[in-house]
Amino acid sequence: MATPARTQPPWKEPQSSDAAKLKVWNSLTRSKNDFVPIDPEGKLVKWYSCGPTVYDDAHLGHARNYVTIDILRRVLAGYFGYDLRFVQNITDVDDKIILRGRQQHLLAQFKTQNPTITNEVLNATTKAFDAYVNKNLPLLNSPLKPEDFSSESADKYANVITGKSLDGTTPPGDKEAKIKMHLRTASTAVTALLSPSKSTAEDIQAFYTGAEDVLLPYLDSLHGSSIDASDHSIFTKLTQKYEARFTEDMRNLNVLDPDVVTRVTEYGDQIVTFVDKIVENGFAYKTSDGSVYFDIDGFEKIPGNHYARLEPWNRGDKGLLADGEGALSTQKTSEKRGDADFALWKSSKPGEPAWKSPWGPGRPGWHIECSVMASDVLGEQMDIHSGGIDLCFPHHDNELAQSEAHWSSKEGGHQWVNYFLHMGHLSISGSKMSKSLKNFTTIREALTRGDWTARSLRIIFLLGGWHDGIEITDDMRKGGASWESYVTNFFYKVRDLEVHPNISSTGAQDEKVRTAFEQAKEKVHNALADSFDTPTAMRAISGLITDYNSANKAGLSDDVSFDIARWITRIVRTFGLDGSADPYGGDIAWAGIDIPSAAKEFVYAASRERDAVRQHAIAGDLSDSVLESIIAQHKPAQQQDTASSQYAEVLSAFQESLRGLADKKAPAKDYLDLCDALRDTHLWDLGIYLEDRENAPAMVRPVDPELVAARQQKEAIARQKSEAKAKREREEAEKTAKLAEQAKISPKDMFRTEEYSAWDEEGLPTKDKDGADVPKSKGKKLRKEWEKQKKLYEESLKSSVTS
Repeated sequence: MATPARTQPPWKEPQSSDAAKLKVWNSLTRSKNDFVPIDPEGKLVKWYSCGPTVYDDAHLGHARNYVTIDILRRVLAGYFGYDLRFVQNITDVDDKIILRGRQQHLLAQFKTQNPTITNEVLNATTKAFDAYVNKNLPLLNSPLKPEDFSSESADKYANVITGKSLDGTTPPGDKEAKIKMHLRTASTAVTALLSPSKSTAEDIQAFYTGAEDVLLPYLDSLHGSSIDASDHSIFTKLTQKYEARFTEDMRNLNVLDPDVVTRVTEYGDQIVTFVDKIVENGFAYKTSDGSVYFDIDGFEKIPGNHYARLEPWNRGDKGLLADGEGALSTQKTSEKRGDADFALWKSSKPGEPAWKSPWGPGRPGWHIECSVMASDVLGEQMDIHSGGIDLCFPHHDNELAQSEAHWSSKEGGHQWVNYFLHMGHLSISGSKMSKSLKNFTTIREALTRGDWTARSLRIIFLLGGWHDGIEITDDMRKGGASWESYVTNFFYKVRDLEVHPNISSTGAQDEKVRTAFEQAKEKVHNALADSFDTPTAMRAISGLITDYNSANKAGLSDDVSFDIARWITRIVRTFGLDGSADPYGGDIAWAGIDIPSAAKEFVYAASRERDAVRQHAIAGDLSDSVLESIIAQHKPAQQQDTASSQYAEVLSAFQESLRGLADKKAPAKDYLDLCDALRDTHLWDLGIYLEDRENAPAMVRPVDPELVAARQQKEAIARQKSEAKAKREREEAEKTAKLAEQAKISPKDMFRTEEYSAWDEEGLPTKDKDGADVPKSKGKKLRKEWEKQKKLYEESLKSSVTS
């Protein structure tokens, strides 16, 4: 749908006497605007970012949002030099949390009251299963016996199960995804109910795990309204657990902690005061049940006030409006002045937590929470508000309206936020991840399994535009891995110059490479100033490395190499690709390219000795005296600390093996084999690799995934060749053995089978099994086979006589 034309721009562009160096894509204007902070000195930037709703583990879709925001935050502070005050909230009370917290509380009670799986438990779970199926899978018969579920679902939902739409004609969508989720939930419950063993502790735990998702809504339907909702710990047990896990996930992804963290449950009184001010200003009204609604029509009657400024085309979308209202969307009331009016304050029903207010016991609406927390910390205006693209409408549009209604009094036209930054969605193979669809991979699962690292995932996000959707495909994974490997290998080369300086450099290549360097710096700066265009910046970095790699290193001074490496280090650290390392620390490279400190003395000594041995072995002048002079350059101490001992042992073992070869007067090949074993086995097993180079010392580097993959591929090819060779040899041996057995048969006996009934004196058949003469044409064929067998037989006799 085309963006509707604006008759009066509601966004007032901040003014500055200096030309802005940075432009940002602003969701308020759907265009790039010069970035000018509110701060008169132009340094302080006030930023509020919508945080998580903590009732479950964060997934990779959340990682997309928070890691990308972290990248923008780092660039704004670390590259452009702004002082940030970054605030992020924790939503620890809303409809989903209330429901989930209450359900988990009731399930815990049920399990405590039923520590064994009795008939009473089975009956309750069967009822829960039937209620779940009846509500979520209406095509199935009701009541449905668990044992009939598999055949029934295979019949009634065949299209969905095979990846089609429910009607089998249109493409599958979210509806089909939800059906699949419900089918999985019901199937898991069936497995628990039909499990033959439910007696051991493991059985009981497995039962409750399988039945949990059908028991939760069932128990809540029975007892949810009867719990003591004044005990807020029923809900905060859940939120505190998942807030801690979210914080851990973010730190594992190298996301910076917020400067300020706010929690909804700590803002009850402030929210009441904030809402009361909106009512006082005439932009909200109370209903008889004790709820308070925002008056959209009343708000827009004031000149300068506009509703749904971010996504005006969605202001009538009933589905989005219902999602924003939560449980209230299912309540029908004639007291709402407009269908799109949204709740600022919700009256609490039985089983829901409540705070005191002038309108009666209640709880905050979802949208008002962020308005109050952001305003409390940052004041009546902020520079940046950020979040996922799905928050544009209604959440951020409602935030804008109610906040401006609060701060503008009755005059209207107050600008609460100058720049809205919205992060694009993440999808994997075309499927958007969603908690409600349970089709997500959690961050901790992805990191624990090794699917991603904090760096590799961040690189993927950097390679995509921050406000564009990203679909993770195999090609994108490969592209991210390739970029990381490219930079890592560059760092290996430059760091090696610290050990093996290029003392013979003529410097003839310096000017050419420095020109490419300056061009790359300009490209990166222009890209970042162009609304944080990290894909272009990433390409500029890899392009500079390409220019560097193509230069003649004999004509390049080390200073140029180090300058480039320090700059690339600064940029990748600014992007958050190197943990907490200081972008301006002055050192080179990122984590993972160095061997352990405890290894360096011994590994570098072994590498130098190995280089010398190889050189002399290839030249053919490796005498005993030369070998001793090589070994004498380094003698491991008799005692090492625990961390160093394994590396010292490798060096000592290498030296002893060299002397052993010298004692045996071994050929040069044996020395070269020993050098290969040091590289391919002894040091490899310690996570260190010696990369041999032509006319240069071996490069000492860690064993990284790229090396492991290359070795595995090489070993797989060698294994395939070996297996193919073994197969050929086996087939040849079988063929030889078969011929040997066949050669033992006398030609006079070879045709004496049931197929024939008469033979001549040579054993050739004359009549078939029915007594008919053998046709002449067949007789000729039999004669050829007979002569061939005769030759084999006679050769076999000769061989047996001579042996």
